[in-house]
This record gives sequence, C-alpha cells and structure tokens, in this order.
Amino acid sequence: MSLPTEEQVREKLTAVIDPELRRNIVELGMVRSIEIKDDGQINVTVSLTTPGCPIRSHFQDAVVKQVSQLDGVSGVGVGFDVLSEDEKAGLMQTLGRGKLPQGALAQVKNVIGIASGKGGVGKSTLTANLAAAIAAEGHSVGVLDCDVYGYSIPRMLGVDLKPEVNAERKILPPVAESGVRTMSMGYFVNDNAAVVWRGAMLHKALQQFLEDVAWGELDYLLLDLPPGTGDVAMSMAQLLPQAKIAIVTTPQPAAQSVAARSAEMAGKVDVEVMGVIENMAGFTTPGGETFSIFGEGGGEMLANELGVPLLGDVPLSEELREHADTGNPLTIDQPDSPAGEAIRGIARKIIANTPRELPMIQTAQTATPEIAPKLGKNARELPVL
Repeated sequence: MSLPTEEQVREKLTAVIDPELRRNIVELGMVRSIEIKDDGQINVTVSLTTPGCPIRSHFQDAVVKQVSQLDGVSGVGVGFDVLSEDEKAGLMQTLGRGKLPQGALAQVKNVIGIASGKGGVGKSTLTANLAAAIAAEGHSVGVLDCDVYGYSIPRMLGVDLKPEVNAERKILPPVAESGVRTMSMGYFVNDNAAVVWRGAMLHKALQQFLEDVAWGELDYLLLDLPPGTGDVAMSMAQLLPQAKIAIVTTPQPAAQSVAARSAEMAGKVDVEVMGVIENMAGFTTPGGETFSIFGEGGGEMLANELGVPLLGDVPLSEELREHADTGNPLTIDQPDSPAGEAIRGIARKIIANTPRELPMIQTAQTATPEIAPKLGKNARELPVL
C-alpha cells in the first residue's frame, strides 16, 4: 500500500479548526512540519500561540482523527512548538480586519490601552485616575477592565453596582461618581473570587465586553490591560487595531527593559504607542527631602528608545495608594496634590494628542451571535462562553 503524500496530509489538516479563531490550522500557518516515515508513521508539528495553550488537546485529537483517515497510515504523532513573535504578527495579518457591527463602539472616538511589561507598577491605579482626570476635563470616558484575573477597576473607582440589560439586550455599564462608565469581570463574580478561565474564554469575554456593552457616546475608552504580552494583548490588537497604548513603567532600568517588550509586541501587531508614563518616580518626605527609591530615568530611557513622548512622571505617593483603595480617585479628591497634579498633566497631554472627530473604529471580523448576552436584569453572572 502506498504512503500518503504531504499534500494529502495537509489537505486533511484543513479540517482541524482553531475553536477560538474559527479557521483551520493550515490557513493560520500553524502547521510547522509534516514527517512521513517509510512504515506509515505520520508526525505533525503544530505551532501554538502560547506554550501553555489550553486547547492543545483539541488540536492533538483533531490532527490524529483527520490524518488517520488516510490510506497507508500506521500511526499519527503530534508535537507542538510556539509561534515566534514575528509569526504571531503574521497570524494577526492573516486574520484580517473589518468593521464593527453597526452600533458596537460606533460612538467611541478614542480607544487607549494602558499597558505594562510586568505587574506591580501601578498601571490600574493610573488607569482609574487618568479616567477620572479626563472626565474632569469635560470629556465622556469609559474604562474596560481587561485584567480578567486581576480585576480592580470597580474598587478603585468606587463602583459597587450590578450591570443591567436594556431592551436591546445590551449590558449597561455601571457609572462611577466621577461620571466614568465601567465594565469589569469583577461585576460578575463574588467578592475576591478567582477567575479560572482558558485563553479562548478570555478572548470571547473581551469581545463581548466591547461589542455587547452599551458604551454610548464616548470621547475616550481606556483599557486597563493585564501586564505582559499574552493572550489579552493579542486579543486587543485583533479586536481593536486602531487603539493606541500608553506604557507604564517604574524608574529603574530593569523595569524599563521589561516594559519595552510590550512596545515590541505593539509594534508587531501595528498598534501605535502614544507615549510612556513613569510611575513611582520619587518620594518626598513631609520635610521636603526627596528619595529616588526605585531609581531614576527609566521612563525617559524607554521613551527615547521607542521614539515616543514621555507623557509624565508620577511621584511615589501614599495618598495615591490610599485613595485607590477607598475608591476615591486622587485626581478628583486632591487634584492639586503632587501625584494628582502629575496625572492631570498626563491626562491633558493625552487629550491634546488625540482626535476630536469620530473615527471609524475597526476590528477583526470575529463577532459571533451565539455569545450575545443572556443576562437577566441585575444578574451577576456572565453567559456561558
């Protein structure tokens, strides 16, 4: 009995569909290699987007099932590796970019992601305070808490409301006292409950928060992104390729070098970096003495490396932390404090460097009607994704 050809194996692999991206692994360029041995053993290597891909077993079972159907096959082996950053960027291009469905984010002028290379740099605190500061300048603002595992925006903006659903079955974002509209996984789980979700579910949750929330007219939608360059960052680039990002870092060079990875990821998926924010820039004692606890110059070094503006330096402030913990943004309660004033200055720079007119927001053609929200009024649970 003759052995199958590589073309025949590849043809069979077109029936293996990525359940998240809804395209076959051949089209997506995820088939790294096909090895056909003389004894009929076929070995296929599939490239994943992340090393710990939660749907790895799906690919393994589907590849074995499809290739085993060919005549002359005595066994099927499936191996895995990980796409390089350049290959991930190529994958994003393959996915293509289309228009959002009518009404979804159609009235949002600017989408800005607040990103960081690692956790612990105060990214969420800055997001909440920037949103409040931009709103205080007379602009309509929304915040989407994209950190599904480490959600904190509801607490930092002092929101403890249950989202409702309107007659069009759109989720209504709870509004903070500052006037900022918000959406977060924190509204759909019990207090401090852990979210244990797979990568595909994260993507669909973000998609639903963007497309099935009645954001209405917004001058700015800020995205509090999780640290790093993982699945959520890729989903943002896919769903909102016209978004810009501001990168938060602390002053020490080590943090600056880690933050540069977020900028590198943004460049590979054609997301514009609008600037750098340096947090914890220095601590001033009540006596007026200043200490550079986390070093100096990291923000400026990163901005120079990337060729983008340094949007501002925010001093290390106990007041900033305390107000975030109590849900009372410092930029509203004490706008003239050193940290409050610094963040307000950054907010004004963001406003000065973003369009006033309504753009055509673009996104990948990934909308799926089956994930339309099935929330009841005042429900605290997300639909099954």
